[in-house]
Parts: sequence; C-alpha cells; structure tokens
Amino acid sequence: MGSYFFDVARIAFLAGVSGLALVSAPAFAQSQAGAAQAPQADNNGLTEIVVTATKRAENVQDVPIAITAFSADALAQKGITEVVSVGNLAPNVTLDAGTPFSGSSSVLAAYIRGIGQNDFAFNLDPGVGIYLDGVYLARSVGANQDLLDIERIEILKGPQGTLFGRNTIGGAISIVTRDPEPVFGGKLQATTGSFNRIDVKGALNVPISDNLLSSVSFSVKNRDGYQKVIPFPADGAYVDEEDSFPSFGSGHPSTLGGDDEWTVRAKLKWTPTDTLKVVLAGDYLHQSNNGVASSLLATYGDPSDSAQVFGGLYNLCIGTPATTMAAIGLDALCGTRASVGTPLAGVNVDEVSGNDHLTWGDQFLTGDKDKTYATGNNFSRLKNWGLALTASLDLGAAELKSITAYRKLDWSSAQDEDGSPLALLETSFQMKQEQFSQELQLTGEAAGGRLKYVGGLYYFVEKGNLHDFVTFPGGLLQIDGQNLLKTKSYAAYANLNYELTDQLSVTFGARYTIEQKHFEGFQRDVNGTFYKLVLNDQPSEANRQLLCAVANFCYPDASDILRIYPLGNNHQKFTNFSPKIGLEYRPTSDLMVYASYSKGYKSGGWTTRLTTPAVAGATAPSFGPEKATSWELGIKSELADRKVILNVAGFYTDYKGIQLNFQVGTSPTLANAGDAEIYGFEAELQARPVPALTLQAAVGYTHARYTDVLFGVTGVTTDSKLSKTPSWKFSFSPQYTIDLASGGDFVIGVDYTHTSSLFNNTENSALVARPATDILNGSITYHEPDGRWSLSLGGTNLLKERYITSGQVSVAGGAAYGTWSRPREWYLTGRVNF
Repeated sequence: MGSYFFDVARIAFLAGVSGLALVSAPAFAQSQAGAAQAPQADNNGLTEIVVTATKRAENVQDVPIAITAFSADALAQKGITEVVSVGNLAPNVTLDAGTPFSGSSSVLAAYIRGIGQNDFAFNLDPGVGIYLDGVYLARSVGANQDLLDIERIEILKGPQGTLFGRNTIGGAISIVTRDPEPVFGGKLQATTGSFNRIDVKGALNVPISDNLLSSVSFSVKNRDGYQKVIPFPADGAYVDEEDSFPSFGSGHPSTLGGDDEWTVRAKLKWTPTDTLKVVLAGDYLHQSNNGVASSLLATYGDPSDSAQVFGGLYNLCIGTPATTMAAIGLDALCGTRASVGTPLAGVNVDEVSGNDHLTWGDQFLTGDKDKTYATGNNFSRLKNWGLALTASLDLGAAELKSITAYRKLDWSSAQDEDGSPLALLETSFQMKQEQFSQELQLTGEAAGGRLKYVGGLYYFVEKGNLHDFVTFPGGLLQIDGQNLLKTKSYAAYANLNYELTDQLSVTFGARYTIEQKHFEGFQRDVNGTFYKLVLNDQPSEANRQLLCAVANFCYPDASDILRIYPLGNNHQKFTNFSPKIGLEYRPTSDLMVYASYSKGYKSGGWTTRLTTPAVAGATAPSFGPEKATSWELGIKSELADRKVILNVAGFYTDYKGIQLNFQVGTSPTLANAGDAEIYGFEAELQARPVPALTLQAAVGYTHARYTDVLFGVTGVTTDSKLSKTPSWKFSFSPQYTIDLASGGDFVIGVDYTHTSSLFNNTENSALVARPATDILNGSITYHEPDGRWSLSLGGTNLLKERYITSGQVSVAGGAAYGTWSRPREWYLTGRVNF
C-alpha cells in the first residue's frame, strides 16, 4: 500500500511540476484548519493560513517574504513536538538539537540560507532570531522549544532586520501559541514508543466570564537514552579521577540521549471593551536530561606530535619514569595537579600497585554508534520561564499594541567528550540569564486603504553570566572561566506599503538600532599549566613576571596569578541602520510577483574561551558585527481554483564580517574572519488534486562559499563551505484520507527528506561531516466519527539513516567526538477532545 501511495503522489507531483513550470516559494501550509486559518473552501481546495510576519494578520500568500508556515494540526499529524523537527520540511533550513560541547538538546543550532550560529556561548548572539508570541529569545539555550498548544510556526527567510531587529540576519522563527477560547473544553494526548517513551500533554480552556478567558496547557516527556554507557574491559587496576575535577553538578547516567522534562503554559485573555484586548501569558520549562549522546571518533595522544600537545603530554607523563621527566624539565607539569592531589609522572612504570592510569588511545573507540565508555558527568538541567503582557487597543484606523516581557533561565550541563573512563576531555557549564523587553507597535491604514503602515519602538536589556569548567587530558590544563555580560538595545522601526495601482505596490522599511554591550572575563588556568610547562616551576608572583619576560606568556593579574583573561570591564557600542525596499506586482488576484532589497545585522562581542595567557599588554579579544545585504525575487501563486499553491523565491546575499568560530590550539576562537556570497532558490508546492489526497513538496538550493578569509584563520580557505549548509534539500509529503462508512476516517501520511552532504564545523572536518541523507517518517491515524478521539501509529527515521548532528575535532585537546542522530523509532499516540 505504501508503494501505491508513493506512486500516486509522484504522478500528481510531476504533473503539477510539468504543467506549472515549478516556480515555487516560501509558504506552505497544512490543509487542515488551525486557529489562524480561514475556513475550508467549498471546492475542496487548500486551506488558507494567516501569518503575522509583517506585524499584521495576513494570508501567507499576500506577504512578499519567503515564509514556510505550519499550523498546529499539521505538526500534530506529523508527530512534530519541538522546533528542531520542523527543519526537516523547510527548504534551505537546517535545525539541529545541540552544539559542540554544550551537552544539551535544548540548545538550538539554527541556520537559514547559510547564516546561523553553532554555539551556545553568552558572548555570541544567534544568527536566526527565535520569537515566542512576539518575544525575542536571546539565547540559543532553551530555544529548541516544546511546541505546546501552539497555533502555528512561521519560518521567515533572509534578513528580517526591519521588523524583527536583533540578530535576525539569517531569518526568524516565530512561534505563535493559541489564545484562550470562549467555550469550556480541552484535549489530552498520551504517547508511548521506543526507549520506554512516555509523553503526556494536555490543554484546558476555562471561560471565567464573558470577557475574561483562561487556558492552561502542560507537557511531560520521559524517554530513556539511545546510547548505552558500557564498562571498559580494562585488564588490571587503573585510576578513575573523573569526579576529582570541577563540575556544576553530578550525573552518571546509564544511557545518553534521553528526555526528562515538563512544561506548563497559562494564559489569561481580558477584553473589557470591544476595542481593548489584554493577554497575560506565562510559561515554565523544567528539564533534567541525562545529556546528549556522544561518540568518540578519534584520539590524539602521540607524544612526538606537538599538535597533539595535551593528549601526548598525558601519555608521556604516565609512561615515563619520574626521574626522566625531571631530567627533561617536565616534572612540575607531570606532578601534583590542581583538584587532584596525585602526580602523573611515571605512575605506570613506578612499580607501585593501584596507581596505574589507562593509556590514552584508540582502545576507547567502541565501534558502535550507540555504545560509549564515557562514565564521567553527563547531564543537562534547565529552568526556563517567562511572563508576557500583550495589550492591543483598536483606534479605528489603526491598532496600538504593547508587548512587555520578562524571561529568565538557569542552566547547568556537563559532557564527557572523551568517551572513556578517564578525565581526558570534559566540560561543564553554568549559565544564568535574564532579559526584559518592551515593544510598542502602531499598525494601520491610510489614504483610503492604499497605505498600510507599521511603526514601532523597541527596548531590550539582558544580563547574566556563563561559567565554564573545562578539563583537558588528565587535568594537565584546567580552565575555570567566569564571564559576566550585559546588553542594552534600543530601536525604532517603520514599514510602509503603498499601492500605486490596484496591481502595483511598493514597500519601504527601516530600522535604526543602538546597542551597548559590557563584558568582563575572569578565566583562570587553575593548574598553572604554563608556569610548569615553560619554567618547570609552580605559580608565584616572581614566576609570573619571569614567564612574561622570557616567553611573553603574561598572566595579567598580580592579585590572581592564575588569571588568564586580560583585566578590565570591556565596552562596545554598535549602531545600525537596516533598510528594506520592495516592489510587488499582482497581475491577477491569484498571482503575486515581488522583488526586495534588505539588510541584516548581528552585533559583535568578545572571545571568552582563552586557554593560554595573552601577550604583554593584550586587551580582551573582540570582534565586530556581521552584516548581510540580500536581494530576493519571488512568485506566489494559487492555481486550479486554489487546489494548487506554488511559490518560488531566488536570492543573493552578500555576507560580510562572518563571526567564525575556529580552533586555535585548545581555544575555540571567534573573529570576523571572512566574507561570503550566498545565492540559491527555494520552491514549495502544495496540491490537492482530489479531496482525499494532499501533496506537499519543497526543494531548496544554496551556494555558500567564502570570498575572502582573514589570514591566519585555522582550517578555513576560500574553497571551504559554510557550515550547516547543504547545497540541496528536497522534501515530499503526501497525505491520503480514507473515509469509512461509519463516519470515521484513516489518514496516512509520509514525510520524506533528502539532504545533500554538509559540514558541521567551520574547518570542514571530515570526521564530523554529514553525508547525504534520506529521512523517512510516516504515520497512520484513525479519527472516530464524532471527532472526540483519535489514535496514531508512526515511525521516525524508517530508513535507519545515522549521521553526525554536532561535533568537534580538538587535536590539541586529545579527541574528536560527535553526536549521532537518533535511530529508527516507533510511537503510538492517543488523543481525546472534551
């Protein structure tokens, strides 16, 4: 039967392509009606979906922006429950859960048309803005939101600097949750599946009075990890020192890659008059996961190779007699280490029982993606909550809206990246962040409805800290990094659309931003590594001065002789003007051709992850903003009496001052290290050739290459590809409904996505590269006649494709590691409406 439906879908799709010349674009919506959609057309055509991409409610087909939009019903039918899964069906979009060494699937690595950010650091802003009911989420930590009780999700492609502002240089992802409804009722959903999965979610509407409505929703997710922690088959005794090194908590799970979290969201909607609406919303996420799956991919521990510095030193220390280490001037480095009161020098050759250490090498490669010897700390614990007050006042010809929001997160994580029972490469982080934002919007019409305008003022303030603990091989280098950051941003914006004729209109938009950033870094070399390595002596004030004089390794603080980071409270101020110019032509009511020019901007910051002392007189290493100038040409069309929606967009982006994250020794370093040109197209098709069959297809192509690379950037040339950016992406989603004589129905849906190869890191490392993939998900759902309950059986990754979603190659740190995608899984979901 599956083959039959594929054949039907293929024929219908090819017929549509050949007959309509496949010009598609950014906007495809599920045919089932959601809260923001217009009623189903009598002719069994496709359902409209309404978006707020221009800060006003409009049919997605009337918005001259490349948008991919999904209703809540569409996501439920596909079994999609979090932001990252939406990326599979959106062309030129890559969304991954987790970034290198974050240890958390709540971190979102988002890329649109080659622009994004693959990091969670507080000093680095994301390149794709995430918005929850119009509120900007400033951190990528917690951005992989649970799509709980939502109305729709919109993915806006290309720079959105005019209307969305902060750090939407690649695009924006807007999550819109459902408002309370004026009837008592609710829904409950339970899911079981692979790895002892038990998910429960529900939503309840409670009208309090005619003008005061409320709703509450919740989600609980529990699932075992898909990667097992297995004992290392060591012969003889060895020392396990993992818990001797600092970590923001303790967690030694038996599996990795599981879920343990709950979310609650509540809303109050008050309409005291016909012209005033006030919505108070709150959400809270509590996550206590056992850490992301991580596999050791390669080891670097050759003492004869200086590039493998710390893995090589570890092996040299444990395998060389202490007297020899003293003779070559390494007895201080291989001696007693901070946090551990034992030396490494000669422990494997001193004939003392019970103190032997395992040699670092390839014996820790398990050869199985779903097994690891990593017994160190692995966990992610997150508390993320927010409150938002949205007030809308109808002024007749205009609407005034105020969005006031406060958010706070508290996150700690740890990841054992060496895949062994040794403390070779381990990280732990703690982030505390809070933000406040206030936005005023005025939207309306003038000139007899020919002029549509949006204007606004925006204020944003964020403060917090990110504290790092990083243990390099055997504790020979131990980093304790406390970083304090604060940002203030002010902006004013306007967007005007004027109809010159009934068919031709122009758009002018602009945003002016002033941003102030403050940062102070307190990174410390806890073990005094460079005192020991260069001087073969312990840290002291005299040695601090000597080390700076003889080797230009300068610990800057006489009151803290282990501090690496340059002294001072650092300040940067950025100003930016982001314009947009557009032209729209509507030859018929069902066809729009548009062209646009726009600019985007992402603010700069400082490199915080220093692992070596700086040269004399050095200041905090800073980087400037990124800028993107983009041209787009698109067509949006409705054909065959709205039985076909076919859209296309082509784009060209000049991308300047790219904030590249590349390795310098053991330090992940940030710099405006390159420029690039990005061009391509995307096409999206939706068709309903017969009432029972809905077809969706999308294809995207992106050419993303560096045109200039700063001299000295490690591992990057003009031949390199931008990370997380495949050249091609194609998706196809047929859905077929079988009506039953009883009045119920079966809905069969399949989602297939082909993605060409991509690189997960800046250096285009083959070890963590992702080959071309073919992902197939599917489900069958039964709806009972009265629509009160339904039952879905589905599977994900049915072709059993496995690929690296995130990883790092740290030759100096001793290891390359990566997270493999989830294996094939099944699920069974029951839903009840009441």
